[in-house]
Amino acid sequence: MLITIFSLLGVIIVLVLVHECGHYFSARIFKVKVEEFGLFFPPRLWSFVGKGTRYSINAIPIGGFVKLAGEEDPDVPGSLAGKKPWVRIIVLAAGSIMNAILPLVLFSLAFMIPHNVVKGEVVIQEVAPDSPAEQNGLRVGDTILVVNGKTVESLVDVSTQINLKLGQELEMVVEHTDTTRETITLVPRWQPPENEGAVGIVSSMPDANTFRESLPFWDAIPRGFTECYDTYILYKNGIISLIIGAAPATIAGPVGIAELTGEAARAGFSYLLQFAAFFSINLAIINLFPLPALDGGRIVFVIIEWIRGGKRISPRVEGLIHTAGFVLLICAMLAITYQDIARIVAGESLIP
Repeated sequence: MLITIFSLLGVIIVLVLVHECGHYFSARIFKVKVEEFGLFFPPRLWSFVGKGTRYSINAIPIGGFVKLAGEEDPDVPGSLAGKKPWVRIIVLAAGSIMNAILPLVLFSLAFMIPHNVVKGEVVIQEVAPDSPAEQNGLRVGDTILVVNGKTVESLVDVSTQINLKLGQELEMVVEHTDTTRETITLVPRWQPPENEGAVGIVSSMPDANTFRESLPFWDAIPRGFTECYDTYILYKNGIISLIIGAAPATIAGPVGIAELTGEAARAGFSYLLQFAAFFSINLAIINLFPLPALDGGRIVFVIIEWIRGGKRISPRVEGLIHTAGFVLLICAMLAITYQDIARIVAGESLIP
Protein backbone atom coordinates (compact mmCIF):
# COMPACT_ATOMS: atom_id res chain seq x y z
CA MET A 1 0.00 0.00 0.00
CA LEU A 2 2.83 2.42 0.87
CA ILE A 3 4.56 1.63 -2.43
CA THR A 4 1.34 2.40 -4.29
CA ILE A 5 0.67 5.66 -2.42
CA PHE A 6 4.18 7.10 -2.74
CA SER A 7 4.56 5.96 -6.34
CA LEU A 8 1.23 7.51 -7.31
CA LEU A 9 2.07 10.79 -5.57
CA GLY A 10 5.47 10.86 -7.25
CA VAL A 11 3.97 10.28 -10.71
CA ILE A 12 1.20 12.84 -10.19
CA ILE A 13 3.60 15.50 -8.86
CA VAL A 14 5.99 15.10 -11.82
CA LEU A 15 3.26 15.11 -14.47
CA VAL A 16 1.31 17.98 -12.89
CA LEU A 17 4.41 20.14 -12.41
CA VAL A 18 5.53 19.56 -16.00
CA HIS A 19 2.04 20.38 -17.31
CA GLU A 20 1.60 23.52 -15.23
CA CYS A 21 5.15 24.69 -15.97
CA GLY A 22 4.14 24.71 -19.62
CA HIS A 23 1.32 27.16 -18.85
CA TYR A 24 3.46 29.12 -16.38
CA PHE A 25 6.52 29.75 -18.53
CA SER A 26 4.56 30.41 -21.73
CA ALA A 27 2.44 32.95 -19.80
CA ARG A 28 5.59 34.64 -18.50
CA ILE A 29 7.07 34.78 -22.01
CA PHE A 30 3.97 36.56 -23.35
CA LYS A 31 3.66 38.92 -20.34
CA VAL A 32 0.48 37.36 -18.93
CA LYS A 33 0.19 37.88 -15.17
CA VAL A 34 0.33 34.59 -13.22
CA GLU A 35 -1.71 35.00 -10.05
CA GLU A 36 -1.15 31.53 -8.60
CA PHE A 37 0.76 28.33 -9.36
CA GLY A 38 -0.87 25.51 -7.41
CA LEU A 39 0.12 21.89 -6.89
CA PHE A 40 -3.06 19.84 -6.30
CA PHE A 41 -6.50 21.39 -5.79
CA PRO A 42 -7.72 23.58 -2.87
CA PRO A 43 -8.22 23.90 0.06
CA ARG A 44 -4.79 25.45 0.40
CA LEU A 45 -2.32 23.86 2.83
CA TRP A 46 0.72 26.11 2.40
CA SER A 47 1.81 28.95 0.16
CA PHE A 48 4.17 31.84 -0.35
CA VAL A 49 4.24 34.87 -2.65
CA GLY A 50 7.15 35.68 -4.94
CA LYS A 51 7.33 38.36 -7.65
CA GLY A 52 3.58 38.82 -7.61
CA THR A 53 2.70 35.13 -7.94
CA ARG A 54 1.39 32.90 -5.14
CA TYR A 55 2.88 29.39 -5.11
CA SER A 56 0.74 26.90 -3.21
CA ILE A 57 0.47 23.27 -2.15
CA ASN A 58 -3.14 22.17 -1.78
CA ALA A 59 -5.04 19.33 -0.14
CA ILE A 60 -6.70 17.33 -2.94
CA PRO A 61 -3.98 15.39 -4.84
CA ILE A 62 -5.67 14.98 -8.21
CA GLY A 63 -4.13 17.73 -10.32
CA GLY A 64 -2.83 21.27 -10.27
CA PHE A 65 -3.50 24.68 -11.75
CA VAL A 66 -2.01 27.94 -12.96
CA LYS A 67 -4.38 30.83 -12.33
CA LEU A 68 -3.85 33.52 -14.93
CA ALA A 69 -5.16 37.07 -14.70
CA GLY A 70 -8.33 37.65 -16.71
CA GLU A 71 -8.65 34.25 -18.31
CA GLU A 72 -12.06 35.27 -19.69
CA ASP A 73 -12.00 39.05 -19.09
CA PRO A 74 -9.77 41.22 -21.33
CA ASP A 75 -10.29 44.29 -19.13
CA VAL A 76 -8.13 42.86 -16.32
CA PRO A 77 -4.53 44.24 -16.39
CA GLY A 78 -2.07 41.64 -17.70
CA SER A 79 -4.96 39.37 -18.70
CA LEU A 80 -4.77 36.30 -20.87
CA ALA A 81 -8.03 37.25 -22.60
CA GLY A 82 -6.45 40.55 -23.68
CA LYS A 83 -3.77 38.84 -25.75
CA LYS A 84 -3.96 37.95 -29.43
CA PRO A 85 -5.77 34.64 -30.16
CA TRP A 86 -2.60 32.84 -31.29
CA VAL A 87 -0.87 33.81 -28.02
CA ARG A 88 -3.79 32.50 -25.95
CA ILE A 89 -3.82 29.22 -27.88
CA ILE A 90 -0.08 28.73 -27.25
CA VAL A 91 -0.47 29.44 -23.51
CA LEU A 92 -3.50 27.14 -23.22
CA ALA A 93 -1.89 24.32 -25.21
CA ALA A 94 1.55 24.60 -23.58
CA GLY A 95 0.68 22.24 -20.72
CA SER A 96 -0.34 19.44 -23.07
CA ILE A 97 2.70 20.10 -25.26
CA MET A 98 4.95 19.61 -22.22
CA ASN A 99 3.13 16.39 -21.30
CA ALA A 100 3.59 15.22 -24.90
CA ILE A 101 7.35 15.88 -24.78
CA LEU A 102 7.99 14.44 -21.30
CA PRO A 103 7.65 10.76 -22.41
CA LEU A 104 10.74 11.19 -24.61
CA VAL A 105 12.72 11.71 -21.40
CA LEU A 106 10.87 9.09 -19.33
CA PHE A 107 11.20 6.31 -21.93
CA SER A 108 14.91 7.08 -22.42
CA LEU A 109 15.55 6.96 -18.66
CA ALA A 110 13.54 3.74 -18.37
CA PHE A 111 15.79 2.02 -20.90
CA MET A 112 18.95 3.22 -19.09
CA ILE A 113 17.85 1.84 -15.70
CA PRO A 114 18.56 -1.90 -15.20
CA HIS A 115 15.36 -3.89 -15.73
CA ASN A 116 14.25 -7.41 -16.55
CA VAL A 117 13.31 -8.30 -20.12
CA VAL A 118 11.95 -11.61 -21.41
CA LYS A 119 13.37 -12.74 -24.76
CA GLY A 120 13.13 -15.82 -26.92
CA GLU A 121 12.06 -17.19 -30.29
CA VAL A 122 8.42 -16.53 -31.16
CA VAL A 123 6.75 -19.61 -32.63
CA ILE A 124 3.25 -19.76 -34.14
CA GLN A 125 1.07 -22.26 -32.25
CA GLU A 126 -2.28 -21.70 -33.99
CA VAL A 127 -3.47 -20.18 -37.29
CA ALA A 128 -7.14 -19.22 -37.56
CA PRO A 129 -9.03 -20.45 -40.66
CA ASP A 130 -9.57 -17.80 -43.37
CA SER A 131 -7.50 -15.28 -41.43
CA PRO A 132 -4.88 -13.03 -43.08
CA ALA A 133 -2.24 -15.36 -41.62
CA GLU A 134 -3.66 -18.48 -43.29
CA GLN A 135 -4.48 -16.73 -46.55
CA ASN A 136 -0.91 -15.51 -46.91
CA GLY A 137 0.96 -18.69 -45.99
CA LEU A 138 1.74 -18.57 -42.27
CA ARG A 139 1.79 -22.05 -40.74
CA VAL A 140 1.82 -23.65 -37.32
CA GLY A 141 5.43 -24.09 -36.24
CA ASP A 142 6.75 -21.06 -38.14
CA THR A 143 9.26 -18.94 -36.22
CA ILE A 144 8.69 -15.20 -36.61
CA LEU A 145 12.03 -13.50 -37.23
CA VAL A 146 11.18 -9.95 -38.36
CA VAL A 147 7.97 -7.88 -38.30
CA ASN A 148 7.66 -4.48 -39.94
CA GLY A 149 11.46 -4.32 -40.27
CA LYS A 150 12.03 -4.98 -36.54
CA THR A 151 13.93 -8.05 -35.38
CA VAL A 152 11.64 -10.06 -33.12
CA GLU A 153 12.91 -10.80 -29.62
CA SER A 154 9.62 -11.33 -27.76
CA LEU A 155 5.85 -11.69 -28.07
CA VAL A 156 5.55 -7.98 -27.24
CA ASP A 157 7.56 -7.11 -30.36
CA VAL A 158 5.16 -9.08 -32.56
CA SER A 159 2.01 -7.68 -30.95
CA THR A 160 3.26 -4.08 -31.04
CA GLN A 161 4.36 -4.15 -34.68
CA ILE A 162 1.08 -5.76 -35.78
CA ASN A 163 -1.00 -3.15 -33.94
CA LEU A 164 1.06 -0.34 -35.45
CA LYS A 165 -0.01 -1.48 -38.92
CA LEU A 166 -3.75 -2.08 -38.57
CA GLY A 167 -5.36 -1.78 -42.00
CA GLN A 168 -1.97 -1.44 -43.71
CA GLU A 169 0.39 -3.86 -45.42
CA LEU A 170 2.76 -5.57 -43.02
CA GLU A 171 5.82 -7.65 -43.87
CA MET A 172 6.79 -10.65 -41.74
CA VAL A 173 9.92 -12.73 -42.22
CA VAL A 174 9.37 -16.27 -40.94
CA GLU A 175 11.36 -19.48 -40.82
CA HIS A 176 9.30 -22.56 -41.67
CA THR A 177 9.81 -25.91 -39.96
CA ASP A 178 11.90 -27.06 -42.95
CA THR A 179 14.34 -24.14 -42.17
CA THR A 180 13.40 -22.21 -45.32
CA ARG A 181 12.76 -18.51 -44.86
CA GLU A 182 9.97 -16.53 -46.46
CA THR A 183 8.83 -12.90 -46.47
CA ILE A 184 5.08 -12.73 -46.16
CA THR A 185 2.92 -9.63 -46.72
CA LEU A 186 -0.49 -9.34 -45.05
CA VAL A 187 -2.90 -6.71 -43.76
CA PRO A 188 -3.84 -6.81 -40.02
CA ARG A 189 -7.58 -6.40 -39.49
CA TRP A 190 -9.27 -3.59 -37.59
CA GLN A 191 -12.21 -5.80 -36.58
CA PRO A 192 -11.14 -9.45 -36.37
CA PRO A 193 -13.48 -12.21 -35.14
CA GLU A 194 -13.44 -12.70 -31.38
CA ASN A 195 -10.27 -14.30 -29.96
CA GLU A 196 -8.48 -14.34 -33.33
CA GLY A 197 -6.40 -11.18 -33.17
CA ALA A 198 -5.59 -8.82 -36.02
CA VAL A 199 -3.75 -11.39 -38.17
CA GLY A 200 -5.23 -14.61 -36.78
CA ILE A 201 -2.30 -16.27 -35.00
CA VAL A 202 -1.54 -17.50 -31.49
CA SER A 203 2.16 -17.49 -30.67
CA SER A 204 4.39 -18.54 -27.79
CA MET A 205 8.01 -18.36 -26.66
CA PRO A 206 8.99 -21.97 -25.84
CA ASP A 207 12.57 -21.04 -24.99
CA ALA A 208 11.86 -17.77 -23.13
CA ASN A 209 14.62 -16.46 -20.86
CA THR A 210 14.77 -13.44 -18.54
CA PHE A 211 17.69 -11.06 -18.92
CA ARG A 212 18.81 -8.00 -16.96
CA GLU A 213 19.20 -5.12 -19.41
CA SER A 214 20.46 -1.55 -19.22
CA LEU A 215 21.08 0.45 -22.39
CA PRO A 216 23.81 3.12 -22.68
CA PHE A 217 22.44 6.60 -23.21
CA TRP A 218 23.46 6.67 -26.89
CA ASP A 219 21.17 3.67 -27.46
CA ALA A 220 18.51 4.54 -24.86
CA ILE A 221 17.71 8.01 -26.23
CA PRO A 222 16.96 6.91 -29.84
CA ARG A 223 15.04 3.94 -28.41
CA GLY A 224 13.06 6.36 -26.21
CA PHE A 225 12.14 8.49 -29.24
CA THR A 226 11.04 5.39 -31.18
CA GLU A 227 9.00 4.10 -28.24
CA CYS A 228 7.31 7.48 -27.85
CA TYR A 229 6.45 7.68 -31.56
CA ASP A 230 5.10 4.11 -31.59
CA THR A 231 3.01 4.82 -28.50
CA TYR A 232 1.31 7.77 -30.19
CA ILE A 233 0.51 5.57 -33.22
CA LEU A 234 -0.92 2.89 -30.90
CA TYR A 235 -3.05 5.53 -29.14
CA LYS A 236 -4.33 6.75 -32.50
CA ASN A 237 -5.19 3.21 -33.55
CA GLY A 238 -6.77 2.57 -30.16
CA ILE A 239 -9.04 5.61 -30.52
CA ILE A 240 -10.08 4.49 -34.01
CA SER A 241 -10.80 0.99 -32.65
CA LEU A 242 -13.06 2.52 -29.99
CA ILE A 243 -14.89 4.64 -32.54
CA ILE A 244 -15.60 1.71 -34.88
CA GLY A 245 -16.46 -0.61 -31.97
CA ALA A 246 -13.49 -2.92 -32.46
CA ALA A 247 -12.28 -2.56 -28.85
CA PRO A 248 -14.10 -2.04 -25.53
CA ALA A 249 -13.63 1.23 -23.65
CA THR A 250 -11.62 0.82 -20.44
CA ILE A 251 -11.75 3.89 -18.21
CA ALA A 252 -9.86 4.25 -14.93
CA GLY A 253 -10.44 6.87 -12.26
CA PRO A 254 -8.09 7.84 -9.41
CA VAL A 255 -8.45 4.43 -7.72
CA GLY A 256 -7.81 2.53 -10.95
CA ILE A 257 -4.80 4.71 -11.74
CA ALA A 258 -3.46 4.09 -8.23
CA GLU A 259 -3.87 0.35 -8.79
CA LEU A 260 -1.96 0.47 -12.10
CA THR A 261 0.75 2.68 -10.58
CA GLY A 262 1.26 0.24 -7.72
CA GLU A 263 1.58 -2.69 -10.13
CA ALA A 264 4.14 -0.78 -12.23
CA ALA A 265 6.13 0.25 -9.13
CA ARG A 266 6.29 -3.32 -7.84
CA ALA A 267 7.62 -4.45 -11.24
CA GLY A 268 10.53 -2.00 -10.91
CA PHE A 269 11.45 1.65 -11.28
CA SER A 270 12.02 1.30 -15.04
CA TYR A 271 8.44 0.08 -15.49
CA LEU A 272 7.14 2.90 -13.27
CA LEU A 273 8.84 5.41 -15.59
CA GLN A 274 7.25 3.74 -18.63
CA PHE A 275 3.84 3.87 -16.93
CA ALA A 276 4.38 7.57 -16.16
CA ALA A 277 5.21 8.11 -19.85
CA PHE A 278 1.94 6.43 -20.91
CA PHE A 279 0.04 8.46 -18.31
CA SER A 280 1.66 11.69 -19.54
CA ILE A 281 0.59 10.94 -23.12
CA ASN A 282 -2.95 10.33 -21.84
CA LEU A 283 -2.97 13.71 -20.10
CA ALA A 284 -1.61 15.45 -23.19
CA ILE A 285 -4.38 14.04 -25.36
CA ILE A 286 -7.28 14.28 -22.90
CA ASN A 287 -6.50 17.88 -21.93
CA LEU A 288 -6.91 18.90 -25.56
CA PHE A 289 -10.39 17.39 -25.84
CA PRO A 290 -12.83 20.21 -26.71
CA LEU A 291 -14.69 19.96 -23.40
CA PRO A 292 -15.49 22.85 -21.03
CA ALA A 293 -12.98 23.33 -18.18
CA LEU A 294 -10.25 21.47 -20.09
CA ASP A 295 -7.54 23.32 -22.02
CA GLY A 296 -9.09 22.10 -25.26
CA GLY A 297 -12.44 23.58 -24.27
CA ARG A 298 -10.85 26.97 -23.61
CA ILE A 299 -9.05 26.80 -26.95
CA VAL A 300 -12.43 26.23 -28.65
CA PHE A 301 -13.68 29.57 -27.28
CA VAL A 302 -10.57 31.31 -28.65
CA ILE A 303 -11.07 29.71 -32.07
CA ILE A 304 -14.76 30.73 -32.10
CA GLU A 305 -13.75 34.31 -31.31
CA TRP A 306 -11.12 34.19 -34.05
CA ILE A 307 -13.66 32.92 -36.60
CA ARG A 308 -16.12 35.65 -35.54
CA GLY A 309 -13.56 38.34 -36.32
CA GLY A 310 -12.72 39.16 -32.69
CA LYS A 311 -16.28 39.13 -31.34
CA ARG A 312 -15.93 37.25 -28.08
CA ILE A 313 -18.48 35.34 -26.03
CA SER A 314 -19.41 37.12 -22.79
CA PRO A 315 -16.79 36.46 -20.07
CA ARG A 316 -19.64 35.67 -17.66
CA VAL A 317 -21.14 33.08 -20.01
CA GLU A 318 -17.76 31.49 -20.74
CA GLY A 319 -16.95 31.34 -17.03
CA LEU A 320 -20.29 29.69 -16.25
CA ILE A 321 -19.75 27.09 -19.00
CA HIS A 322 -16.28 26.19 -17.72
CA THR A 323 -17.56 26.00 -14.13
CA ALA A 324 -20.40 23.69 -15.19
CA GLY A 325 -17.92 21.59 -17.17
CA PHE A 326 -15.64 21.29 -14.13
CA VAL A 327 -18.54 20.15 -11.95
CA LEU A 328 -19.52 17.53 -14.54
CA LEU A 329 -15.91 16.29 -14.74
CA ILE A 330 -15.78 15.88 -10.95
CA CYS A 331 -19.09 13.99 -11.02
CA ALA A 332 -17.78 11.73 -13.79
CA MET A 333 -14.60 11.11 -11.79
CA LEU A 334 -16.64 10.15 -8.72
CA ALA A 335 -18.74 7.73 -10.79
CA ILE A 336 -15.64 6.11 -12.30
CA THR A 337 -14.06 5.89 -8.84
CA TYR A 338 -17.15 4.05 -7.58
CA GLN A 339 -16.82 1.59 -10.48
CA ASP A 340 -13.11 1.09 -9.73
CA ILE A 341 -13.84 0.31 -6.07
CA ALA A 342 -16.67 -2.07 -6.99
CA ARG A 343 -14.37 -3.85 -9.45
CA ILE A 344 -11.60 -4.25 -6.85
CA VAL A 345 -14.07 -5.52 -4.23
CA ALA A 346 -15.28 -8.07 -6.80
CA GLY A 347 -11.69 -9.24 -7.30
CA GLU A 348 -11.47 -8.13 -10.93
CA SER A 349 -8.37 -6.59 -12.50
CA LEU A 350 -8.27 -3.50 -14.70
CA ILE A 351 -5.80 -5.33 -16.96
CA PRO A 352 -7.38 -8.20 -18.89
